Amino acid sequence: MRKLLILICLQFALAAFAQGGEACRVVLGDERFDEYVPHLEGRRVAVFSNQSGIVGDVVTESGFGPHLVDVLISKGIDVRLIFSPEHGFRGIADAGEKVSGETDPQTGVEIVSLYGGKSEASASLDKFDVLLVDIQDVGLRYYTYYVTMCRLMAVCARGEKKVIILDRPNPNGFYVDGPILRTEYKSGVGGLPIPTVHGMTLGELALMANEEGWLEGGIKCDLEVVPCLGYTHGTKYSLIMPPSPNLKDMRAVYLYASTCYFEGTVVSLGRGTDRPFEMFGHPDMKGYSFTFTPRSVPGAKNPPLKDQVCHGVDLGEKPLEEIWNDGINLEYVVEAYRALDMGEAFFGKNNFFDLLAGVGYIREMILEGAGASEIKARWKDEVEDFKARRRPYLLYEE
Repeated sequence: MRKLLILICLQFALAAFAQGGEACRVVLGDERFDEYVPHLEGRRVAVFSNQSGIVGDVVTESGFGPHLVDVLISKGIDVRLIFSPEHGFRGIADAGEKVSGETDPQTGVEIVSLYGGKSEASASLDKFDVLLVDIQDVGLRYYTYYVTMCRLMAVCARGEKKVIILDRPNPNGFYVDGPILRTEYKSGVGGLPIPTVHGMTLGELALMANEEGWLEGGIKCDLEVVPCLGYTHGTKYSLIMPPSPNLKDMRAVYLYASTCYFEGTVVSLGRGTDRPFEMFGHPDMKGYSFTFTPRSVPGAKNPPLKDQVCHGVDLGEKPLEEIWNDGINLEYVVEAYRALDMGEAFFGKNNFFDLLAGVGYIREMILEGAGASEIKARWKDEVEDFKARRRPYLLYEE
C-alpha cells in the first residue's frame, strides 16, 4: 500500500509540473524558518500535519523533500506530539475511517488522531506548549482538515497554548461560491458559517474564525500566521501530492466542489476507480455510453455500488478552464437526478446531502424541478456579502 501511495504521489507531482509548476514560485510558510523557529526554541512543540507537510513542497526526480517534523527535529526543536486529521498522518486511511493513535516510526514521536472529535487533544494539553499547523487544505467547506484545525485552536485557547499556522496556498483560492452554511446543518463536513468554496487559505480562515468568535464557545486563541510569499488569490497553485487518498490529481481537486454532492445521493462519483470525483454514474442510469465499476482499493475499501457496473458521465476530458469558469456546477447532480427519476430516494436514507450543501433548499429545489442556474442564483448575494466580510482577514491580494 505504501509503494502504491508513493507512486500516486509522484504521478501527482509530475502532473503539477506539467500544468506550469507554479508551486516553484511560491514560498510556503513552513520555509520561512526565521519567522517561527525562534518561537519554538526551549518549548515543547506539537504539530498538526499529515503527509502533505513537505517543507517548501520540494519535489525532485528522487522523491519529495523532508517533512516539517523531520526538519524541526534536525534543528533541535523538541517535537513532542503529532496531531493527525482524517486519513491519518500518512494519509492512507479511508474517508471517515477511524484512525487510532500510534508512534511515527521515523522519529518516534507520538501520533494522536483527532478525526471525529477533540477529546484526545484536550487530554494531551500538558504535553506541549505551542502548536504548529502545516497541512494542505483544498478550500472547500466539506473538506474536514479546517474543522479539525478549529477544534484544536479552541483546545489551545482553553489551555493557553500558542498556535502558529504555517500557511499554504489554497488550490481553489481563486473564487468563492456556494451557499453559507446554516447553523442547523453544522457537522463534521461543515464547521463554519462560510460558503462551500470560501477562497481562503487556512491561515486566513483561522484568523477569521478566531476574530469572528466562531471557535467553540466564542473563545479566542493566541494565534500567529506565517504567510506565504509570492501567492495571490489569482494563483492557480498545483499541489505536489494528493491531499487525501481520493483526490488523486488537480482535476479532481477542481471538480470536488461540484461532484462531492454525489456523496449525499445514491450515485457513485467514482470512489473505487482510478479517478474518483471525475465521473458519476449508477447502474440504472441507462443510455450513457461511459461505464465504470467501483472496486475495493486502498483508500476506498468499500466504495458505494462496489462491483456494480455504473453508467454515466466521464468528466476526465473536460478542459480545466471550463471547470474553473463553472465554479460549483450543479448540472451534474440535476442531470443524474432526472436520469434516475427516483424522487426523494435519489438522496438516500439520511440527510448527508443537506449537510454537504449546508442548506436544505438545494435538495428541495431539485425535487421541485429547478435547474442548476436557478438554484445557483439563490446564493449569489450572500457570496458577495461574505467576500466583503472576509476582506479584513485576507493576507494575500485578491
